Amino acid sequence: MKTTDKRARTDTAKAAIRATQNAAKPPIEPPACINLRPADRPFWDRIVSSKARDNWTEIDLVTAGHLARAQADIEILQQQIDSDGYVVDGKVNPAAQMLETLSKRTIALTRVLQVHALATVGRSADTVNAAKLEREAAQFDDDLIPTLRAVK
Repeated sequence: MKTTDKRARTDTAKAAIRATQNAAKPPIEPPACINLRPADRPFWDRIVSSKARDNWTEIDLVTAGHLARAQADIEILQQQIDSDGYVVDGKVNPAAQMLETLSKRTIALTRVLQVHALATVGRSADTVNAAKLEREAAQFDDDLIPTLRAVK
């Protein structure tokens, strides 16, 4: 957990060692003041692993708990909508309205926590280039050069 206001340099051997040590640790546990339900935990683990362990503050972890709960609730509401439909008795399903509200909340919380796409994977131009390289690599086929392939 981050204990000072000053950000540590990330381009040093000490930072590389710290990052390796942090990567070997299990996900951060939620603070005692946050009650996560079993369905919230997969979201919590993904949220807290989406940025460097040392960048999380105590209040960030509380907010991450709220985000995890909201994301789990979105899944529950989506299942309900899938079952009941978007329109029930000629009216918009109330679950659809709640889903919209929760979706907006999660977008706001990801911005506050800086776990949105721009913060975690970079500019969209960079992700386009990465996707292009991945597609090109997938199409590369040479009988003389072994390649990795997914086994189904």
